Amino acid sequence: MKSISEASVRAELQARIAKLTPDKRPAWGRFNAGQMLRHCSMPMLGAMGKMEVAEKPTPFFFKTGLMRWLIIYSPVPWPKGVPTAPEFIPPAATDFQDASKSLAAVLGEFAGKGASMRLRPHPAFGELSFRDWTCLQWRHIDHHLRQFGV
Repeated sequence: MKSISEASVRAELQARIAKLTPDKRPAWGRFNAGQMLRHCSMPMLGAMGKMEVAEKPTPFFFKTGLMRWLIIYSPVPWPKGVPTAPEFIPPAATDFQDASKSLAAVLGEFAGKGASMRLRPHPAFGELSFRDWTCLQWRHIDHHLRQFGV
């Protein structure tokens, strides 16, 4: 499973992000390209304590379970149109260039802090290891880049 903790994986994501344009339309969903980029930063900001996110216990909140493993580690693509936490919905007027630069910075900061970083719980999954977080974030960003065809 790919992980944003690997520099080569972050470089691959940055190359895909560089192919985006502000006017690129999504294949599904309501986010514009700038919103999507900002949205991809938000879970990492929450994990680092730079954004408040309320826990929403779900069936995935437990430390074990097949569904939780499938969502974090399975190579099967995520379904389209799954709802997100309200805190992770950025304003429609999100600046594309700013969101792109911010995502690159957040990716680097999150990965750079490493496994010793104190992580806040994920709003839907609860406590996650650094590896869980970095694999989940790769899947999350990949999902949204596929949404925009890159």
